[in-house]
Amino acid sequence: MTQESAPPATRVAVVTGGSRGLGRAFAVGLVRRGWHVVTDARDPVRLAKTVAEIGTPHAVTAISGDVSDPHHRVQLAEVANAVGGVDMLVNNASVLGPSPQPGLADYPLNVLEQVYTVNALAPLALFQLLLPQLARHAGRVINVSSDAAVEPYPGWGGYGSTKAALDQLTAVLAVEHPQLRIYAFDPGDMATDLHQQAFPGEDISDRPPPDSVVPALLVLAEADLPSGRYRAAELMMGIVR
Repeated sequence: MTQESAPPATRVAVVTGGSRGLGRAFAVGLVRRGWHVVTDARDPVRLAKTVAEIGTPHAVTAISGDVSDPHHRVQLAEVANAVGGVDMLVNNASVLGPSPQPGLADYPLNVLEQVYTVNALAPLALFQLLLPQLARHAGRVINVSSDAAVEPYPGWGGYGSTKAALDQLTAVLAVEHPQLRIYAFDPGDMATDLHQQAFPGEDISDRPPPDSVVPALLVLAEADLPSGRYRAAELMMGIVR
């Protein structure tokens, strides 16, 4: 674990799943804009490599662990408080489930339960732990969703239903906590490890890289949009205009 104290005026973000894909890209983007990022990943070696590659390790607190572990979530909350209190929670960590993905009629329920735990219950649990800090900072939450949450793609019923649950949790939290900004964010298709797992053996290099989505995420992080569900493509159109 790497721990550094953030300056008092530095904004603090907790970004789960920060060693790869969108989480890594967003952590890099936030650090470049002066944020202190508290991030995690299940693979400690890959997480340490990511922190080293960011180039400003003093701006990152990295903790290896699994968001489905209650003790790990408590550790994230304690560390965020120690570096100044969290201004933004980004629930990015997700699991796909079996690869290739089975139809719902054949989906092992014990496995689906774990996918729900990581993709829907852990984000809510982290919100509950971090709410006092978020309330002090009039903070914001970004829950990373998917188009599979709203589109009935065959074979995506497990993962997609967890993201649909996350969308509904996000919407209800937004009306229950109007003093915060609470967003569901649909990044669209990206060339990530998780997306590759969904299409084993296929070439997904035609998908855009996670870095291309970061400008849209920064709008949610730093602008004053109302709580709600946003698609990266729509936010990018706003940036271009």
